[in-house]
Amino acid sequence: MTESDRTPDQGSAADGPKYADRVHRSVPGVIAGVMLLGVAGWLIIDAVVSGTGATPWVALAAAPVFAFPVAAYTLRPVVKANDQRLLVRNPLRTVVAPWASVEGLKAGYSVELFAGGRKFQVWAIPVSIRQRQKATRRAAKAARAAAQGGPTEPKPRTKPVPGHHHLDSDRAWSDAVVASLQEQAERNAGNPGATGEVRATWCWWVIAPTLVGLVALVSVVAAI
Repeated sequence: MTESDRTPDQGSAADGPKYADRVHRSVPGVIAGVMLLGVAGWLIIDAVVSGTGATPWVALAAAPVFAFPVAAYTLRPVVKANDQRLLVRNPLRTVVAPWASVEGLKAGYSVELFAGGRKFQVWAIPVSIRQRQKATRRAAKAARAAAQGGPTEPKPRTKPVPGHHHLDSDRAWSDAVVASLQEQAERNAGNPGATGEVRATWCWWVIAPTLVGLVALVSVVAAI
């Protein structure tokens, strides 16, 4: 569920990030999005090729209404972090928050970013209550075994990389990612390049085609 590029930045600029972006995204969400787009593409092509009357036109008009939101909500969400800023790419907005402006992250029923006096949802890190319960039971079992002097399950070995925090295998994935990002925020808040204002921009390449497709779909249906 976490993709990481830990290669040090080779740029010559002195104020550039020391490490390339570390990337967090929901792999099941990406897989679900690819499958939905594949099935929808097959149905739309079949309707255009084999459909009669207004069916091909309805299918073509419905394509952007379905495809762009699905891509936005499954493939687009991602969180990228380096030693200067946190980038949160949500379905319809992109938030860039320098570490000095990050006030904290919270993982409740969803992950929330508090930065620049504002609150943003983090779509790329979905919270699984089931994972959290399993992690809690696993930690309680390990604590009981340690108290009784019994053997505990070994943790998976990971190769340490300078400058990067490894996710805690004893926590749910979302909680571990939030803890890692919170640690990065505290560690990098004093960096000279980590200052600035929070920027939130709308993703018009998703919004505009969806609205145009919706207008076209309503027009075609009304003309039938």
